[in-house]
Order: sequence, then C-alpha cells, then structure tokens
Amino acid sequence: MARQAPDTATQRAQRAAGAEPAGDRLVESGAGVKSARRAIELLETFAADRAWTSLSDLHARTGVPRSSLHGLLRTLHDLGWIESDDGGTRFRLGVRALICGTAYLDRDPALPYVTDALERLRERSGFTTHYARRSGDQVVYLETRESRHSVHLISRVGRTLPAHATALGKALLAELTDDEIARLLPARLPALTEHTVTSREGLCTELAGVRAQGYATESEQGTPGVACAAVAIGYRIPATDALSCSMPVAKATDATVRRVCGLLREITEELGAQLRRAGIR
Repeated sequence: MARQAPDTATQRAQRAAGAEPAGDRLVESGAGVKSARRAIELLETFAADRAWTSLSDLHARTGVPRSSLHGLLRTLHDLGWIESDDGGTRFRLGVRALICGTAYLDRDPALPYVTDALERLRERSGFTTHYARRSGDQVVYLETRESRHSVHLISRVGRTLPAHATALGKALLAELTDDEIARLLPARLPALTEHTVTSREGLCTELAGVRAQGYATESEQGTPGVACAAVAIGYRIPATDALSCSMPVAKATDATVRRVCGLLREITEELGAQLRRAGIR
C-alpha cells in the first residue's frame, strides 16, 4: 500500500481553523475557530465604546467566560491591538487597529479618484463632503472634507452609522429591492433622533422616492441640526459607495438642497465614469 504523504504545516493550520484545504483556497466550515471569533467580537466591542472597558463589562456584553477573557485580552494587549490603563484593569483599542484600518484605505484603488471629487464638491457646494461605503445595515465613512465655514460635524473616517438614518445610507439602500431590504433590516428600526424613520415600511416608501429622483436627502435624522444629501456612485452594481454634502439645517433651504443635489449628481456621474474607465470594480 502506498504511504500517504504527511500533512503540510499549511494543511494542519487549515484543519485547526475548521476549514478543509482545497489547493490554495480555504473551504469554509460552519463553526470556524471559536477563539478567533471571540477575539474579533472583543475588538468590535471596543470599537463601539468610547470609554475604557473593564473585564466585567466585557464579560457582561459578550458572554465570553472570564477565564477565556483573561487569555484573549493578554494576547491582544501583547500584540498591540488593545491597551490598558495604569492599573491594568480597563482596556481600549490600541494602535494596531488604526494601522490595519488605514491599510484598508491605502489599498482602495477608488480613493485617489474620490479624493479629487470630494475636493471639487466641497469647493463648489461650500459644504462638508463625505465618501462612504455600505457594510450590511451600516455606512462606513471612508473620507471627508470639512467645509472651511461649517460647524464641526460627526464625520471621522472609520465612523459607522445606521444606513436607514443617513442620506448616504438611503442612497445605497435604494440600490436594493424591497425584498433584499426586508432580509437586511428588521421591521422596527432604531432611532438616532426624534426625526429618524423607525419603520421598514416607512423607509421603503422613502427609498422609492430616492429611486425616482436619483438622490437621497434627510434632515436631522442622523444628527440634530444637520441636513444631508447624497448620491450613489455608479461603478458597481448594486452601488456600494456614495458621496454626500452635509449642511446646517438653517442653511438647507429648498433652493440650496436642489443646487447641492444637482452638483452631487454631476460629480458622482463623472466619478463613476472615471472609475469604470480605470477598470475599478
């Protein structure tokens, strides 16, 4: 009988990760690696919390046993993914998270084109401009250009907001069918302000209007005192990215919003054409 060749280190690692090797490709398993899932869950918990977080808080929020938490936190701390306070009892995200986050942006081939478009949009509109990508039921801000005359807006790169509460998100949700939206969003939606649409049915009614007019708007649904308009960038089907302009509600007159929406449609159309010509998908 022919002797079976021993597993390679790669094959052993693949099996340890709950996957079967298939050439250079991993075949996903249903369970995955519990410790890896828990580590990612911890990092996402830190990302959602601005304050220092204690082991007790992490245990209550994630359900990870304390014995496992100690080892996971020690490993993440040693690798620079989290940092601790002087007493070593509270934790928050470390610099490695920023390094990996910026690496995502550095490798995005669309971003150099987007940066130029945001600059032109800011100069011509006079307002703060944003570039965001939909990730599930959230929008992630990937680039921002602050207006020189605006009040400070919540627009940090990497910030996420519920898609249903933002013009950016509505412009991108409008790319989906109502059936797809029903699978993505619950019937009742969380409110960020008293103006946020909180029913999936009401949202779908708004999205029908977005599809008809080619742009999305919202007033104080995501942030009090702020209105926004957005248009999806047509270089993927369905579109995953959008540009927006944010403005103080006091300046968001009907005439101003119409002017801004016209600029958004013009510039996103040009940007989409540039990205398609460059072969970026």
